[in-house]
Amino acid sequence: MYRNLPHLLKVQAETHPESIAQYVRQPEGGFTPITYRQLLEDVLTCAAGFAALGIGKGDLVALISENRREWLLVDMGLLFLGAADVPRGCDVTEKELEHILLTAECSIGVFENLVQLKKALASERIRHRLKTAVLFDMPPRIEGEREGLTVLSFHQLMERGAQALPGMRDHILAAAEELPASTLATVIFTSGTTGLPKGVMLSHGNFLHQVKGVPILLKVGPGDIWLSVLPVWHSFERMMQYVALSSASAIAYSKPIGRIMLQDMATLKPTWMASVPRIWEGIRKGILQTIKKEPPLVQAIFQASLVVGRAYAFFAHMVKGELPRFRWRPRILDRMAGLIPFLLLWPFKQLAHLLVFRKLHRKLGGRFVAGISGGGALPPEVDGFFDAIGITVLEGYGLTEAAPVLAVRSYYHPVPHTVGPVFPDTEIQIRDEEGNVLPPGRQGTVFARGGQVMLGYLKAPEETRKVLDEEGWLNTGDLGMLTWDNELAITGRAKDTIVLRGGENVEPAPLEQALKEHPLVAHAMVVGQDEKYLGALIFVDQEGLKEWCTDHGLEITEDIHRHPRLMEEFSDFISHRIHPRHGFKPFERIYRFTLLPNTLTVGEELSAKQEIKRHVVYRKYADEIRALYR
Repeated sequence: MYRNLPHLLKVQAETHPESIAQYVRQPEGGFTPITYRQLLEDVLTCAAGFAALGIGKGDLVALISENRREWLLVDMGLLFLGAADVPRGCDVTEKELEHILLTAECSIGVFENLVQLKKALASERIRHRLKTAVLFDMPPRIEGEREGLTVLSFHQLMERGAQALPGMRDHILAAAEELPASTLATVIFTSGTTGLPKGVMLSHGNFLHQVKGVPILLKVGPGDIWLSVLPVWHSFERMMQYVALSSASAIAYSKPIGRIMLQDMATLKPTWMASVPRIWEGIRKGILQTIKKEPPLVQAIFQASLVVGRAYAFFAHMVKGELPRFRWRPRILDRMAGLIPFLLLWPFKQLAHLLVFRKLHRKLGGRFVAGISGGGALPPEVDGFFDAIGITVLEGYGLTEAAPVLAVRSYYHPVPHTVGPVFPDTEIQIRDEEGNVLPPGRQGTVFARGGQVMLGYLKAPEETRKVLDEEGWLNTGDLGMLTWDNELAITGRAKDTIVLRGGENVEPAPLEQALKEHPLVAHAMVVGQDEKYLGALIFVDQEGLKEWCTDHGLEITEDIHRHPRLMEEFSDFISHRIHPRHGFKPFERIYRFTLLPNTLTVGEELSAKQEIKRHVVYRKYADEIRALYR
């Protein structure tokens, strides 16, 4: 096992020096491959550049950037020195950035561009603290000293590193060898869905725990290509990049934009991709919209194939013993009940693959093994869709405080309707409100303990004690239950629970997922705290609305979202979908709703994980919410 993260990279560079570590997009088009030998050399050069600036063990360096090759160089370069980065994406607000840099006491920062640096310098307190700024994208005529601040381009940093490295190489390598796994690797400030973010301190050992466990559950190895589309400052994407490096795989940098992502998939033919549910929702919606434009016969063939695919997938899970057991039952009954339908459907599934699904697989490059979905619940209809067409999407669960994975579906034994088995060398307990440990099939709060659990929150011991006890148990704040086979299902968020005036507890997440099944819904938020009934804010997808208007012969106007036909469309859908026959309780009925044309954006109403910041939406749409209860 690796001693620390620099040791991981060093071992791979020595073992697989000519294997491809990174594919980097070029401005003129195409991708340039970077070998493991070259990656290690560039990382050491970057480390020497930081050392020349006075960075050493225990220092915290801000890293404000989106996903790109240089991000990994900075990250690993700092880790070789025993320093830690404080990362954040370019959607960070001035207020959040001031809070982050002051809390971490960063005197050196790496910024993607001048826009991000200006956000930091908008704060007078930051202007007094920040001494050196390194820019990945440096505009002309700003290098040098500016009011006590030294501004360097990343190219200049690497030039300084190249000059210093010959005299520093042995020292950097020797010092990195001695770093214990408990050394701080990063401070990741959480997305702040409930206010200003807290700094999660993660060690080398936290990430190495993940690196060790992932290959047990996923089929990863040399020659794989991981398409990187998520913000790398988020712990999910960052952990997967370390996993890619540990398996001598390549990381290819793309963007979470459908057109670009599919082009890159066709070019690179990736095998794995980590993503959030929103991306899979987008891919599904894109496929369905494309099919909708085809002739009626093609649409009918697709729909028939989808029905066959869903049925085949269900019975295949039965035969393989992959249906979740929230109540104990003998597996042999599932296998016996599913065998004959499975065999009867097999030839029809093969035909559906040849006629329809194979073309969809090719759009992902033709070598795609599986996607991993995390950072939020994968809607059941999206999960079932990809299961039906034969594209494997493995849902996982975790949080930044656990670096982040606590459970993920196994590639070898994927159990639907769960987030997979408890991660290797990890303990999960489900507890009731009194702290009693509950048996399988009972819902309660999820507690976790293992080598991936954080060191604590930076400079916030009281906040740390609220979620992490003396025995190492982390209170995730999520609601869930275990199966009899130790798989985990997440059922809601404890702190998002809505308590109605009659005392009924409502988990909004399942309701919001159900609402988002409508193709015109971009986002939905259920409300009703301390009210008699539930209401909903529904944010309408504008592109879908244009198509709907065209199909129904309606003119697109500013108040189209109030049109009686559109309101009737949603009223019928909600009354049908949010119904006891679909598993909802009578008090979970949504009595009133409002349609909103507004778009929710990351950094405002949405966190980087595409989760709604409920407190922000409550504040911005207070009038609309009050109107639901007049």
